Amino acid sequence: MAREPLSLVVTTLDNAATLARCLDSAAFADDILVLDSGSTDATRAIAEAHGARIEQHAFDDYAAQKQRAIALARHDWILLLDADEALTPAAAAIIQRELRAPRAAGYRLPRREQMFWTFQHRRSRINTHLRLFDRRHGGMNAVPVHAAPEVRGRVRTLRAAVFLHFGEPDIATKVRKLNDYSSGLVAHKRARGTRFVRTRMLLYPPLFFLRQYLFKRYFLNGWAGYISAASGAWYVFLKYAKLYEARRDDQGKRA
Repeated sequence: MAREPLSLVVTTLDNAATLARCLDSAAFADDILVLDSGSTDATRAIAEAHGARIEQHAFDDYAAQKQRAIALARHDWILLLDADEALTPAAAAIIQRELRAPRAAGYRLPRREQMFWTFQHRRSRINTHLRLFDRRHGGMNAVPVHAAPEVRGRVRTLRAAVFLHFGEPDIATKVRKLNDYSSGLVAHKRARGTRFVRTRMLLYPPLFFLRQYLFKRYFLNGWAGYISAASGAWYVFLKYAKLYEARRDDQGKRA
């Protein structure tokens, strides 16, 4: 039985270490589009070896870059992966089967996270992400740093279609990301007029830690789960601390 044609869309910048695994995992796609923003390693050569169409555009914004890549795809059904992500074989089979007769405009897939030296325990709570969708029903939102697709219409979750994120192989990598991401969110939060910043800075980090470590069962991941929950709480603290600092700077300039 024929299925809907599918475009795999990946944005890249110096992703030679992980790109081959990503593209191999979704080799069933009818079209592979890689939008590169100036890689100086073997990223482009790896993409070419996997039969990808390679486009080039300087990076300007997470949402804009991904939307640009989605628009360049040949087919309306999009599988959006980061270069450090990969489908499991089960996910690849489920996606192909679902596209024979799609029951929704978009699908959320569970993502198991690399936690430093291990992978997230299967019984800890795994977040889902909208990564398979019909672009005729939507596209990227405008949230900085954590931009994600949004669609109009029904969204289903394919619980068994797990994909893997190889994004944090060590603590230093995670700390760099948290610092960069928290800085990238300051302007967005200032524009939204986020309230109760000091209260959030004080109370939200410990609540976040408890939610991750206990309610999302990160304790099942041993010390890796503890460090991940603690660093996530630190990220929450940084977001509001940097926003508080930015507002103090604004007040100083006005004075």
